[in-house]
Amino acid sequence: MCTTCQLNQEAAEKDVFTGRLLEIFNGGALALMISIGHRTGLFDTMAQLPPATSASIARAADLDERYVREWLGALVAGKIIHCDEEGRLFHLPTSYVEVLSTEHGMESLSHLGQFIGLLGTVEDDIVECFRRGGGVAYEKFGRFHDIMAEDSGMSVVAGLIDFLIPNLIPEYREQLESGIFVADLGCGQGRALNLLARTFPNSEFLGYDLSETALKTARKEAADYKLANVRFHQKDLTTWDAEAPSEAFDLVFTFDAVHDQPRPDNLLKGIKKCLRPDGLYLMQDIKGSSNPYNNRDHLIGPLLYTISCMHCMTVSLAQDGMGLGAMWGKERALEMLAEAGFTQVDVRDFDFDPQNYWYVVHH
Repeated sequence: MCTTCQLNQEAAEKDVFTGRLLEIFNGGALALMISIGHRTGLFDTMAQLPPATSASIARAADLDERYVREWLGALVAGKIIHCDEEGRLFHLPTSYVEVLSTEHGMESLSHLGQFIGLLGTVEDDIVECFRRGGGVAYEKFGRFHDIMAEDSGMSVVAGLIDFLIPNLIPEYREQLESGIFVADLGCGQGRALNLLARTFPNSEFLGYDLSETALKTARKEAADYKLANVRFHQKDLTTWDAEAPSEAFDLVFTFDAVHDQPRPDNLLKGIKKCLRPDGLYLMQDIKGSSNPYNNRDHLIGPLLYTISCMHCMTVSLAQDGMGLGAMWGKERALEMLAEAGFTQVDVRDFDFDPQNYWYVVHH
């Protein structure tokens, strides 16, 4: 290639990348605005309104008009909210409602915007970790358990009874109705376990998590529903391989919990130990490959790697753990399950869910 041609090609590539970089920065800004729209209920409010002024929208949402007006401007510039040529009337396109409104369960995505603002609060700590190693402790992350509980509510809890159990472990529906002993390890705020306890009153449910703050929320929800068949215990699962009760559970769940443990290998070995001989382990964890090259076309790969770098990996390293990270990948997961002694593993995923793999693991 001639020198002039090469220079022209490099200039064109630079222009394309500059444009992409500006799109990335705009996308990051819009993620914060989407988070605010989600948390303030603005998307839910606009889903119920015809084209309206900023004052009408603010009044319906019980919010300050000046802030609502600026928020609308950002989302109009981002081509998410539409407005008339005079810039007076704003509306949320009907085709966008299902992915932005909280009323649409597993199809709603607006809650994911919250991760961007939350992770920004620990950026200084993460930069320091890049320089000196180590990690950032759980307590630095503020609302993380609330956001994870909401994410679980959208991706797991919403479909657990009517879709996930019938499609993944249909044989356990009858057993749950009759009465079995079930554990949820890394249960967080306990939404999934409390739902199971409400749905299957003849079964007994036990939840473990490191965070006493998250468990306080779980216990309150259980008390509000007057559930007598669910208990929650604060537990560091780092040495679960040694501390797990032998052959105690018929069914064990982990929902997005293995990869950020200090010692996920010990957790998996402990699960093998605490399952009864005919028991089953259902692991939900992040969909991805252990090889970054294979994740180039992952629909939300950059988001998942970022959450991993700035939360999942670092909280494990803060406890002198393995720092496995959210994108440990199916290959590594299967390898670790085999190392724990599991020999029968069925990996499932669903087209509508770009975030999760479901590992159906027999004892």
